[in-house]
Amino acid sequence: MDSPVRRLSIDDLPACQRLAADREWGKEDRKWRFLFSVGDVYGIDDGNGGLAATVVSTPYGKDVAAISMVLVAKRYERRGLGARIMRHAMDEAGTASLCLTATAMGRPLYEHLGFRSVGTCTTYTGEVDGPSRQGVSVPATPADMPAVRALDAEVFGADRTQVVDGLPSFCATFNVVRDGSGIAGFGGVWWNDGRALVGPVVARDEGTALSLVDEIVPPGPVRLDIDHRHPELVAWAERRGLSPFFSTTVMEYGEPIANDPSRLFLPVAQALG
Repeated sequence: MDSPVRRLSIDDLPACQRLAADREWGKEDRKWRFLFSVGDVYGIDDGNGGLAATVVSTPYGKDVAAISMVLVAKRYERRGLGARIMRHAMDEAGTASLCLTATAMGRPLYEHLGFRSVGTCTTYTGEVDGPSRQGVSVPATPADMPAVRALDAEVFGADRTQVVDGLPSFCATFNVVRDGSGIAGFGGVWWNDGRALVGPVVARDEGTALSLVDEIVPPGPVRLDIDHRHPELVAWAERRGLSPFFSTTVMEYGEPIANDPSRLFLPVAQALG
């Protein structure tokens, strides 16, 4: 397979989804479209109108890039395509640091490329009966967004303006918690293949975060990607009847990311760090 790595466009979305299906991933149309809008999507053509491999790099200025959607078609496994397309994305990112979440299958490749483990994330899924709290948060307005951007950059350790500015339209619900000093937290819910993903949730403290989650969680099937550094969210998920579905390893490359995991309660998606 000697096809070059090329930058993909939204016109390549169907081919990306066919490759995802080959790996028994969902269609994830909404997530793919958001990633195309905020990140750099790369692929290797298979010579038959499809894709042999993909990767997405979402850069946040010159500080951090989030790597995701690393896929290689089953028929092209063990030919070095994963390493080749990853190295391309790493070289093109031009950032001091990289981050990703690794499945057990992908982790050996990332370790070989120099990524190091910094944490563990477990995905909890199930059905809930909806919000158990009201009056904590309000829908975000344009006037809130400068403070939301500032809080996100402070907590994440990089300026994610392109992602944060897209959240009010990407999310079905995007709320903020206001207090006398400004924005104490923000949280969103978005739909992916018929399931509500709760995230992002960024807040000044545990109590604010849990109250926000209690208020924005919708009834029906839900998913939370919970970092193990937040046992209070694990306890919340278990109280609401959710069960562990799978776990991934949180990994970094390059300079340590100057983030604050204590206030980053839930990600937008694992694909975005």
